[in-house]
Amino acid sequence: MATEPQGTISAIQNRIHVDTRYFTPAEPALPAIAVQTTRLVNTYMLWVGTTDVEPEQVGDAPLQGCFAKDWACAMPVRDSSGTPAAATPLYRSSSSEAALSMAQRLARRFKKQIFLSIDMPPSLGSLGQEGKLLLAIERAVVDTLKAHEAVGDNGAV
Repeated sequence: MATEPQGTISAIQNRIHVDTRYFTPAEPALPAIAVQTTRLVNTYMLWVGTTDVEPEQVGDAPLQGCFAKDWACAMPVRDSSGTPAAATPLYRSSSSEAALSMAQRLARRFKKQIFLSIDMPPSLGSLGQEGKLLLAIERAVVDTLKAHEAVGDNGAV
C-alpha cells in the first residue's frame, strides 16, 4: 500500500479553508443568516441558510439545514465583456431558483468558480419577505467572500 508523503497531506490541508459566519438580521421580520464557506484553489463552495442558532453555535447551522435545496455552479468568464458567467443548476426545488443567478453574479465579480447552495424556508415567500431575504443573503455572501479575498491563500479568515 502506497503512503502519501507528509508534505503532500500538509500542502492539501493548507489549501482548504472552511469557516462559518453569522449575520444578524437586517430587519426584525427577517431571520439570521449563516454562511459556510469552503475555500479551495480558485473555487468557493458556499452554503447559505437561515438559522435560529445563537451566534456562538453558528458552526452547527449547516448541520440543521438542507445542502441541496437550491444549488448551482457558475464559472467565471475569461474576458470582461459583461457576458454572464456560465452556470448550471445542480439541484433545485420547484419553489426557488435564486442560486443560479446569484452564483453567476458572484463568479463574475470574484473571478472564481462558485458552488452556491441557498437554504431558505418557503414560508418567507408567502409572507412577501423573499426579496428582502435574498438581498440580505447576497450581501452576507459578498461580505464573506471579500474577507476571504483580502486574506488570499495565506491563511484562514
